[in-house]
Amino acid sequence: MNEKNQTMNQETEEMINENDNLSEDNVSTQAETNAENKEENIAAEINPAEQIEELQKEIGQLKSKLEEADNRYLRLQADFDNFRRRTRLDQEANEKYRAQNIVTDLLSVLDNFERALQIEADNEQTKSLLQGMDMVYRGLLEALKKEGVEPIDAVGKEFDPHQHHAVMQGEDENFGPNTVIAEFQKGYILKDRVIRPSMVKVNQ
Repeated sequence: MNEKNQTMNQETEEMINENDNLSEDNVSTQAETNAENKEENIAAEINPAEQIEELQKEIGQLKSKLEEADNRYLRLQADFDNFRRRTRLDQEANEKYRAQNIVTDLLSVLDNFERALQIEADNEQTKSLLQGMDMVYRGLLEALKKEGVEPIDAVGKEFDPHQHHAVMQGEDENFGPNTVIAEFQKGYILKDRVIRPSMVKVNQ
């Protein structure tokens, strides 16, 4: 009886060992299969042609973004240059024509002096007064001249719509056509800017 039990135990152990060996073989085979499948999947995923195409797409996108950034920079640079140029021109104009406001206000004073100096003096007191006014008038003109103010030439000059304001037309054989034959109010320029055109009469 004991011998029979021992024999059965040995057979049972052999069957267990055989099952263990089969399990180990199955695990090993399955692992090898999984590894092969994984390698195949990796090989399929790393397709050189597709990878190159993908890289080319990324390079193209980066080039587009770089070009767009360059264009934005160039536009900003151009805007800044224009702003700086306008600022410089404004500063130069302000410096060049800084006296325009006060000169414009003084034109009516000059007109009054000119009208007063046309009065004929009938006594010494009036002559003395006119001489004093003439000195003040000439001093004022000299001060304005230092600031770049000059009277506009009118009589005998060809009519210039930028410098002359025609209020009348006439006929005078001593002047050519479209020529200024009379000045009613003197005009002035500040450097190269007309601050008031001459009021004139033009020959037909």
